[in-house]
Amino acid sequence: MNILLTGGLGYIGSHTAVELIAHGHDVIIVDNLCNSKPEVLTRLEKIVGKTITFYEFDLREEALLDDVFQKESIDAVLHFAGLKAVGESVEKPLEYYDNNVGSSVTLLRAMERHGVGKLVFSSSATVYGSAESPYSESSPTGVGITNPYGQTKYVIETMMQDVASSNQQLEFVSLRYFNPVGAHESGLIGEDPSDTPNNLFPYIAQVAVGKLDKVKVFGDDYATPDGTGVRDYIHVVDLARGHVAALEHLASGFQAYNLGSGHGTSVLELIAAFSEAAGHEIPYTITARRPGDLASYYAHTDKAAQQLGWSTEKTIQDACRDSWKWQSSNPNGYIN
Repeated sequence: MNILLTGGLGYIGSHTAVELIAHGHDVIIVDNLCNSKPEVLTRLEKIVGKTITFYEFDLREEALLDDVFQKESIDAVLHFAGLKAVGESVEKPLEYYDNNVGSSVTLLRAMERHGVGKLVFSSSATVYGSAESPYSESSPTGVGITNPYGQTKYVIETMMQDVASSNQQLEFVSLRYFNPVGAHESGLIGEDPSDTPNNLFPYIAQVAVGKLDKVKVFGDDYATPDGTGVRDYIHVVDLARGHVAALEHLASGFQAYNLGSGHGTSVLELIAAFSEAAGHEIPYTITARRPGDLASYYAHTDKAAQQLGWSTEKTIQDACRDSWKWQSSNPNGYIN
């Protein structure tokens, strides 16, 4: 199939491009490079051994998007494009609604005009809001979401459900990610935050390579085995393969699936695993809890296993090894 990847040069989109091509699909990437760099395309082409079609523009530019659908005979869309920093979304909510929701409206309209009815959306476990962990796909969504980023994911999911209900020919899937980590085993592509990382894993990686001084551990008095927060981490390659599985099991209507490992890893366990991968101790300091942080959360993944035939294969040790190869080979990310 000819698959359009919106935001396909980003962290998750780029790894998914590799897996799609490995499964015999052709990919067409649209990306405005606000969260990625042109170098990613060069490295993707090195990994897959072929030229990848790429268009640089903002997804909200409707005329340019129409041109892509007309030229490329698109069969299905994997929608990764969107702003993704939780803290920034609190500071700039209108920018997040305009970008994330607005681009999704533009995309769905273009798909309708060009008769493309297959869509896999990059969602998030944040849609579960204040529901209690572990989360299953039947857990309540949209209640107690604490930031505009999560709200945009929920709004887009709701919009997808409404659109799918209006046309029984449509095949829509929303994939609710937990905590993507790791990198491609080649070390050529990986996570490259544009500023100080917001997420724990790339922060640890930058401490390990000497760009940052030490890891701040927010709280060690939670009701968890070692007192630190527990999260569900999933290797980005497993996550990418989950998209391929979803694409190949599309059915009429709307479905949502959790993509996670199904178990938790604490902050101190993660630091220890990365220290082992890097071959040296990673310094950290214990600080006060952050308001709103949960003690633990992780996914129920039975639905994806049963309906998509998908489950994680890689361990947290694999993720640390691959991330260290990426970070140590590219200490400044894609700009070396």
